[in-house]
This record gives sequence, C-alpha cells and structure tokens, in this order.
Amino acid sequence: MSVSARARSGRPARKRRDPLWLRLLPSLSVVLFLLLWEIAVRGGDIAPIILPAPSSVARYLVAMIADGSLPWNLAVTFMRIMAGFLVAGVLGVLVGVLMGMSKVLERVIDPWIAALYPLPKISLIPLLIIWLGTGEAYILTISAITAFFPVVISTYAGIRQTSQELVKAARDLGANTRQVQMNVVIPAAIPSIFAGLHLGMGVTIILVVAAEMIGGSNQSGMGYLLIRFGQVMETEKVFASLVALAVFGGVIMKAQGAIDRWVAPWAVGKS
Repeated sequence: MSVSARARSGRPARKRRDPLWLRLLPSLSVVLFLLLWEIAVRGGDIAPIILPAPSSVARYLVAMIADGSLPWNLAVTFMRIMAGFLVAGVLGVLVGVLMGMSKVLERVIDPWIAALYPLPKISLIPLLIIWLGTGEAYILTISAITAFFPVVISTYAGIRQTSQELVKAARDLGANTRQVQMNVVIPAAIPSIFAGLHLGMGVTIILVVAAEMIGGSNQSGMGYLLIRFGQVMETEKVFASLVALAVFGGVIMKAQGAIDRWVAPWAVGKS
C-alpha cells in the first residue's frame, strides 16, 4: 500500500527502521574510543597515576562493585538527587503554572526569578554549610534550589506560549476558564514542562555530586568517593567512579524519557 493510500485509509505508516550500521554506530564509536585510549596508554608508557588504561579502570570498577562500596555510594547519591528533584519539580511546575495564569503573580515573582536564576548555585554552598551544616539538609536544599529554576522557567514559558487559537476554540465550545486552563493550556505546556524537568535533573546531578565533594563530612556519596580517591592519588578508582557516574546519569535521563512517553505520549518530541 502506498503512503498516500495509507493516509487515506487512516492507518499510520510504519516507521522506517535505520540500517544496522547506523544503529550500531554509537556502540562502535565507544569501542573505538576505548581501543585508541588503551593503545595510547600502553604504547606511550603513560604512568597509571596520570592516565590509567581502560582495562585497568574496568578491573577496579568490578572490584568496587564486588566490595559494595560503589553500589552503596551510588544509591546514596541517587536518593539525594531524587529527594531534592521531586521537591523542585512539584514546586517549580506549580509556580510556573501560577505565573503563567496570573499576571499579578507574574509581576511579583518574575523579578526574583530574573535575579536569582543567573546566580551560580554552587556559590550558595558555603552559605548553606554555615546555616545547615554538612548533613543531609544541606545537600537536599542545594539539590532542590538547583532544579527549581529550570523547571519554573520552562513551565511558565510553556503556559504563556499556548496557542490562542486553541484557547478561543475551547471558549467557543462553551468551556469556562478553569476548563480551558486544565484541558487546553496545561496539556499544551507539557512538552515545555518535560524539557524543564530534564534540565533540572541534569543540573541536580551535577550540584549534588559537587555538594558531596565540598561538604564531605557525611562520608558517603559519589562526590565523597571522588575526593577520597583523589586525595590518595588512586587514579584508577577516580576513573572507575567517573564511569559509574556517567552510566548512572545516562540511565536516569533515559528513564526520564521513558516516563515522559508513558505519561504523555502525545507530547514527546514536540518541545
């Protein structure tokens, strides 16, 4: 059946799959990079304390998984990230929606967002340590503050950019203000909200690890591991921790995308 025939019949056209070599390209690029890295280290006789070979990093990574140090600290960091991110996500979406729907709240909140958003959040760490110490409250606070601003700004932008034609059509069909907001404006803003949540998650991961590195009295988390191994010059373990963090971050972002498709499949890909 031709494409035009499919369109007339109302059946969606089958998505064309990429060729095998294109689907394998990401994996092949990683393998090639690791191979070149191994050859460069072995052939250049580079000291492991400067740059360990991937094979050496892999051995230490397996050892850290086996002794439980890596899973435990990764789990601690994950819990800190999620706790702060969930608070920031709920508050950020709520504030963004309220700003987008109320000119009064927009005028009140916008100057604060404009002033505080460009402020490097890592610069708040010394102040938070003074106020909260180096316990869990300090890390959760920096996590929530970091994620809040991208979420609220993206949500606000999505609400304000809702097509006025859609709003007018809903009103013409008899929808009241609340129905327009709940059934038209907020669903139309979902792609922007998802984009803000993705940005918020990314910066939260960065700031939580940085907070663990700077305020390390908790003696737990991936940031603490990185600082501890760096202080005793165990470069292989530093690289192993970085690899674990990279995989961890990638898994979180992929999981977030899968949740987006599950919650609102119609909105994914529009932002």
